[in-house]
Amino acid sequence: MIGTLHLVRLALRRDRVLLPVWVFFLVALTYSTATALDELYATPESRVQLSVTANANSAFLAMLGPLHDTSLGGLVVWRWGVFGGLFIAIMALLVVTRHTRAEEEAGRTELVGATVVGRHAPLAAAVVVAGGASLLAGVLQAVALIALGLDASGSFAFGLATASVGLVFTGVSAFTAQLPENSRVSNAIAGAVLGVTYLLRAAGDAAGEAGPAWLTWLSPIGWTEHVRAFGDDRYGVLVLPLVTFAVLVGVSAFVVTRRDVGRGLFAARPGPARGTIGGPSGLAWRLQRGSLAGWSLALFAAGAIYGSVAGAVGQMVEENPALARIVQRIGGADAMVDAFFATVTQLLGLVSSIYLVQAVLRLRSEETSLRAEPLLATPVSRTGWVASHAVFALAGGAVVLACAGLGLGLVHGLRTGDPGAVPRLLGAVLVQLPAAWVVAGVALALFGLVPRFTGASWAVVAGSLVITLLGPALDLGRWVLDLSPFSHVPRYPDVTLGPAAWLTAVALVLLAAGLAAFRRRDLTT
Repeated sequence: MIGTLHLVRLALRRDRVLLPVWVFFLVALTYSTATALDELYATPESRVQLSVTANANSAFLAMLGPLHDTSLGGLVVWRWGVFGGLFIAIMALLVVTRHTRAEEEAGRTELVGATVVGRHAPLAAAVVVAGGASLLAGVLQAVALIALGLDASGSFAFGLATASVGLVFTGVSAFTAQLPENSRVSNAIAGAVLGVTYLLRAAGDAAGEAGPAWLTWLSPIGWTEHVRAFGDDRYGVLVLPLVTFAVLVGVSAFVVTRRDVGRGLFAARPGPARGTIGGPSGLAWRLQRGSLAGWSLALFAAGAIYGSVAGAVGQMVEENPALARIVQRIGGADAMVDAFFATVTQLLGLVSSIYLVQAVLRLRSEETSLRAEPLLATPVSRTGWVASHAVFALAGGAVVLACAGLGLGLVHGLRTGDPGAVPRLLGAVLVQLPAAWVVAGVALALFGLVPRFTGASWAVVAGSLVITLLGPALDLGRWVLDLSPFSHVPRYPDVTLGPAAWLTAVALVLLAAGLAAFRRRDLTT
């Protein structure tokens, strides 16, 4: 374990922007959710009516889980608990992979290991940073709720419950980092485990008390529900994620000493005896096709889930007189459904920007792993190599968003008997694409101009998420809101193409700047 503290300091220094953005995002969204629910459901009667409606609706149960307590704290747990756990889990698994498998893939772990550093130190440092960030986010969420006047015991039960999901997936990612030789595959496996745990929780909750509720006990996200924050405050349930975390980290620590540095527990599959890739475009397709398929399926599923919930929004308005009076001021139930779709399509666009940045930054990964240099020593031009990945990212973003729009439109259309929902919602989702292209353009510009700071692309993604989703609730100034390209996209149902045209122009300028700068700089600088 020698050298662990030094590696923790190094990891914190490298993530000095990324981790604070994650923590701020989680805490701010918790705070804004509580204030919004307090305003929307101001009376005990409206909260009881919401409880009856939500617990009788399978779509809401599958998406958010049951509403166990009608206090304001109970509403926060119901509305944000599942997604808070999901976001903390994503943060944790990305941090662990970044400081373990990605470091081995880049060859830096071998250099560090040649010094006075123990074999377990890199893994231990990653676990400390990811687990510590998860706990910090959970505690600060609890403090934010206490500041609003909510019960301290329930607030800490909620904060620790969501943090426990981050601890579990710190362990999951620590283990998956030992399996393949590639950080992307490691993240994909951990992400698949996260998706399965969400589906198990959704399946256990969907049918209410008559359903297979035992499935929620198989899911770390389901454990957060069984804590019953602001209700029974079952702190004993938190023993389950702690034991799971300890077992996974222990197994990972055992495996890490039984394999070679840079290698995975499972050997990489050898390629064909004769090459079949005819150019840079073929190579880009080979490298990126798995990620494209995974993101397309994931966003199609997300769109389908949101499409199934949309009909329930109108039903909830009809069954809740207090909410109906509020909604009537903004145009009735149809306006509520439109507002729901406006938020969902914007969220899907923001999520798709993660895929685009990931695809663009594959260029930097190929460069730092020294695979780009021998490739560019052939007749392949720099322009052709960069363009192959950039075009793939831009076109792939369109595919990913189209899958999300199809899932959203198909399911909503089938539930409501409205065949026109498919083209209408598909268009509303695809209009988010130019804003995602702008984020990808920033990533490519950073790659070409200041390659050492390509990681700042993730700060751009996180900043866009925070500004777009939380900016209005936090009463940020107009100039701050305008910093996010997604703030300029027309909101459903008023979809126009004017903003999309100039956002596309901005994206093209950024892409051209990045390409031109890369042609004039040295590799790996």
